[in-house]
Amino acid sequence: MKRHLISAGDLTRDDALLVLDTAEELARVSERSIKKLPTLRGRTVVNLFYEDSTRTRISFEAAAKRLSADVINFSAKGSSVSKGESLKDTALTLEAMGADAVVIRHAASGAPHRLATWVRGSVVNAGDGTHEHPTQALLDAFSMRRRMGRIEGLKVAIVGDVLHSRVARSNVLLLHALGAEVTLVAPPTLLPVAVDSWPCQVSYDLDAVLPKSDVVMMLRVQLERMNDAYFPSAREYSRRYGLDRERFGRLHDDAIVMHPGPMNRGMEISAEVADSPRSTIVEQVANGVTVRMAVLYLLLSGSEPAIGGDL
Repeated sequence: MKRHLISAGDLTRDDALLVLDTAEELARVSERSIKKLPTLRGRTVVNLFYEDSTRTRISFEAAAKRLSADVINFSAKGSSVSKGESLKDTALTLEAMGADAVVIRHAASGAPHRLATWVRGSVVNAGDGTHEHPTQALLDAFSMRRRMGRIEGLKVAIVGDVLHSRVARSNVLLLHALGAEVTLVAPPTLLPVAVDSWPCQVSYDLDAVLPKSDVVMMLRVQLERMNDAYFPSAREYSRRYGLDRERFGRLHDDAIVMHPGPMNRGMEISAEVADSPRSTIVEQVANGVTVRMAVLYLLLSGSEPAIGGDL
């Protein structure tokens, strides 16, 4: 693997499989009464979050601590950043503290790439603007493989607010590299201008795509980014692109439903579907810790395919 994980596109097929296989081994640690490994003892991981995200930050924190790393949580609110400190100056501070890895979440697309030029440690992108969220794509792929037994050849529908979704971009790149067939389903107003260059198909008709799908990933409608009228109303969006019980019934019996969270229950997904046995939403959260352990382990300890005597 490379020194940083900034884009899902940074991962070759072999890199991605190495992360998934390592996560599979580490999942066994999570099932033990004592969940810690000594692997990253003496290393320092900094969570540098310029955007709120309780789920992702706690997931990375738990992952680093289970590997015995020291963790520093750095929130932009109440810090020198709120007093006007630049990302570069913050990076130089972290560098002076000897951070071995910096996990960054930032509202500006490209911020992790810039950070990687200023620090010697590894940089992990935990979401930048509307660009990417590579560890979310890895945990989604891990969840698919655990449920379906494979990724290659799966037909995956990613549905909803693709325009503002960093999860969609990372998933398209990673799943394509792993041999899945991805179809984006959204109204034309919620698709990026350059979507034709992505390695996937595009459809505006959810009802036509569902019966052919093995995996349906619903995306949160990011109401906080909706400054313009991308669709007539929430009710109209839900009627055309929401996954309710009736639409759920059109999936084949082995198909699964995913959502990166947090959910707008009743808008893009009904509560009944979200809580069904064929939903992986809770599993995705648990798998997130395991996959992020694998990423930190491989970036900071080398690229051996197994943990060896630590398990």
